[in-house]
Amino acid sequence: MVSATTSRRIAPLTLRLATGEHQIDPPVVLAPMAGITNAPFRTLCREQGAGLFVSEMVTARALIERRPETLRMIAPGPGEWPRSVQLYSVDPATMRAAVTMLGKENLADHIDMNFGCPVPKVTRKGGGAALPYKRRLFTSIVGAAIEAAKPFGLPITVKMRIGIDSDHETYLEAAKSAADLGVNWVALHARTAEQMYEGKSDWSAIERLVDHLKPTGVPVLGNGDIWSGADAMAMVEQTNCAGVVVGRGCLGRPWLFNDLVASFRGANVKSLPTLHEVREVMFRHGQLIVEHFESEDRGCRDLRKHMAWYLKGFRVAGPLRRQFGMVSSLSELRALLDQLEDQPYPNAVGDMPRGRTSHGRPVTLPQGWLDDPDELAVVDLEDAFSGG
Repeated sequence: MVSATTSRRIAPLTLRLATGEHQIDPPVVLAPMAGITNAPFRTLCREQGAGLFVSEMVTARALIERRPETLRMIAPGPGEWPRSVQLYSVDPATMRAAVTMLGKENLADHIDMNFGCPVPKVTRKGGGAALPYKRRLFTSIVGAAIEAAKPFGLPITVKMRIGIDSDHETYLEAAKSAADLGVNWVALHARTAEQMYEGKSDWSAIERLVDHLKPTGVPVLGNGDIWSGADAMAMVEQTNCAGVVVGRGCLGRPWLFNDLVASFRGANVKSLPTLHEVREVMFRHGQLIVEHFESEDRGCRDLRKHMAWYLKGFRVAGPLRRQFGMVSSLSELRALLDQLEDQPYPNAVGDMPRGRTSHGRPVTLPQGWLDDPDELAVVDLEDAFSGG
């Protein structure tokens, strides 16, 4: 079931591909999420409408070493285009080699660079949201990617956080540096690494970044606390950002993209699927993920984490809910789904936060990391991230 009212239309976002300018209409991007945004999940989200859908983050080193799981992670789903890959590295030479590989072998149409990960196992070695503090290193890595991408016409974008903490904000300087080097856009998750996913994101930071980059002509995308189409419209209206990046809001709700598409095209739509409608999305997700991993056991194990998100707010008996969390085959999934009694969408919790809700905590950094922001430090980080 869908309800709708009208609002203003949001202009598309231009991505300069090797084949020419591509209009992202509406300007909605699926955020790369480790262990989540694999090809099956991207397919579910793509089926809900236009936009751009970025792969899980992969390390540049794992890519150039051709690790099988990394190559699987960047493989597009059927008909997926443009092919967007998020890369991660702390070494300019490794980043250059990875971008060159993607270009030479025609493995991507767009490359996003991660400078926003707040996970301690990454920041403790100077990566993710910690890295922009080392401004020379940040500039070297972004510059290496852009230079390597030029012969292949691959657009480069960056995603970052406000900074390490409120005393070490880096987003304005880092974003300006990236814009001057020639990135296609800058996406800002409006929290610091210290905040993790706690509290409310600071949309005023997005507005400040929009004003800061206005002279460069480089657009800003906003990220943080978009749980509905109305939230996305509110972010655009409050910050003047050119588009939005959506992460946790679509967990267990790939149909959120239908709402976002409609809202940005002038209709404030809110999808309210019944439980029987949701269960068919769950089964399709299961089929796609088993096909992707070419293993029913592995696919179902990967699917388990999505079950609670899909069922959030619905009345499901405890024992049955626990069985969903242990599902091991498509036939078992079908049998469990068929036991669900239909009921209306739980509107009261439908737009509430979901996914990671880590409490804020001091950021773990290498010893002496904050001593000299101009130090051109290259830290062996790549294997610290287990996601590929």
